[in-house]
Amino acid sequence: MKRVVLFNILFLLMLGGLYAQEPRQWTLQECVDVALEKNLRVKRSLYNVESSKITLLQSKMAFLPTLNAGTAYGQNFGRALNPVTNLYANRNSNTINVQANSALTLFNGLRLQNTFRQSAVDYDASNEDFSKAKNDVIINVVTLYTNVIFNKELFGNTKYQLSSSQQQLERIKKQVIAGSLPKSNELNQEAQVATNEVNLINQENSLNLSMLQLKQSMQLPGSTPFDVAIPELETEDLILEQTPEEIYDISLQTMPEIKSAILRVQSAQLGLKASKGNLYPRFTVNANATSNYSSVSDQARYAFDSDNPPSISSSPIGITQPGNEQVYSYVPATKKIADGYDERDQLKDNVFKSFSFQLSIPVFNGLQTRSAVQRAAITNELAQISKQETENTLRQTIESAYNDAFSAAKTYAASLKQVNAREEAYRMNKQRFDLGALSYVEYQISENDLFQAKSDLTRAKYNFIFKKKVLDFYQGKTISY
Repeated sequence: MKRVVLFNILFLLMLGGLYAQEPRQWTLQECVDVALEKNLRVKRSLYNVESSKITLLQSKMAFLPTLNAGTAYGQNFGRALNPVTNLYANRNSNTINVQANSALTLFNGLRLQNTFRQSAVDYDASNEDFSKAKNDVIINVVTLYTNVIFNKELFGNTKYQLSSSQQQLERIKKQVIAGSLPKSNELNQEAQVATNEVNLINQENSLNLSMLQLKQSMQLPGSTPFDVAIPELETEDLILEQTPEEIYDISLQTMPEIKSAILRVQSAQLGLKASKGNLYPRFTVNANATSNYSSVSDQARYAFDSDNPPSISSSPIGITQPGNEQVYSYVPATKKIADGYDERDQLKDNVFKSFSFQLSIPVFNGLQTRSAVQRAAITNELAQISKQETENTLRQTIESAYNDAFSAAKTYAASLKQVNAREEAYRMNKQRFDLGALSYVEYQISENDLFQAKSDLTRAKYNFIFKKKVLDFYQGKTISY
């Protein structure tokens, strides 16, 4: 009983290990979601959006007045100017200076307004670029996902062909032993089995490569266990409802790269207007406030005493002519009003305020402004060219996809008829070969023709489905399987 229990435990552990090693099957939506989350180009585009948002906020805040404040502390040794009294004092002292200033631009050739509009357009364009980056990732993942499904189906066909040729080899061996077929038929069939094994290896390599490319697009390590869930793909109506021109007209309204190109043109035009604003006079209003403190003045405070008469100075201040009489000055009477004149009182009493208007007229500055305007004009022309290139690229892509889908539809219809005919021919030839009424070479040609017809049908099927999905994508429809 213990041995039975131990055997069952080991069996369950082995079975669990086998299930644990089975690769996870990914759906198309899961592959797209992971690729969008990890793709570095998408992340870079997202940061570009954030940068444009910051620039937009900055250009909006440029309409508000500027406000700056500062302070300074200094120590003076020996004879120095008292910033409070503007008199020199021959003593060591400490000084404090505080200031604040504000400025508001009233007119600068509408540069602020055009810069703000340009920043708003650039922000919208960066969002469209972000959508374009995501669309590129989606198209790439869908292409690679379709390649995996295509290679898996071809791998299954090749596997089936190898199995069929191996079974046929076993029958031929028995017939050779019985003497009903020559030894050459067995050798030829062994060569065919070897050829099919090579085809299977090549097709397995193609499948593994397509798997690796899909994992790389998702930023997954190549060693990650991976498989795809094969959806039920039915060939849609082989008729393309819209013409390439109709699809292109729709894509002009839906594709983010077109919207971005249009916005970039608008941005360049606004940038040109903003640069022309530097040719106009600049009118600003400024306000300043300053105050200071000096330790030289940090002593008892006195004020005029109107209640007591002035006194005569002890020393004469001059001599009259003629008469040579000495002249004395009158010193006003003072009284002590404070024991000290500290930082707070000085800074409060020494506040100085100013308010001014400033007009700056550009006359000559080394052609800097003119050169900036010319460069902005060139940028505007380049934006127009980029927009035309984007439209041309989109048109060519749609026309190529339409032509491929149209050709794939015709190829699929023809390949379907070919497969049906090849299957019937192979069935009849197999019966004749088993009865000895058909040579081995003719039978092998029939089998190879059937395999090639199935491969062509698979290729045309997936080519049409994918190209049809691409055309739907350019019309703003979501790609899904």
